[in-house]
Amino acid sequence: MLEVHQWVAVAVIAVAAVAAAWGGVTYFRRAQASATLGHVLVLVQTLCIAQVALGLLLVGDGRRVDDDLHYVYGTLALLVVLAPWFYAPLDPRRRLAWFAGTSLVAAALAVRAYTTSG
Repeated sequence: MLEVHQWVAVAVIAVAAVAAAWGGVTYFRRAQASATLGHVLVLVQTLCIAQVALGLLLVGDGRRVDDDLHYVYGTLALLVVLAPWFYAPLDPRRRLAWFAGTSLVAAALAVRAYTTSG
């Protein structure tokens, strides 16, 4: 299960970076967000949820990392990608900026969590 957790971590970083870049380009071009972009943004959230769930299963199995910041960064990444559902404005363009921006922050937090995993 540890190997799956590591592979999902790489997927979170890659998909979040792609979603942030794609969303940012779409926002700055003042274009309409495509349905595919929406799916990629939701995929980031799904991967973060899966990653935290796998991490909790590993902790429940008695596996722990040396650096407790790993848990902080992982939890923050999940909370950041879920925040737009509560706080993003209703305007579609500004909402896209929120989702793309939080995907960028989640990618950075996921990189940090990956580097503190030992």
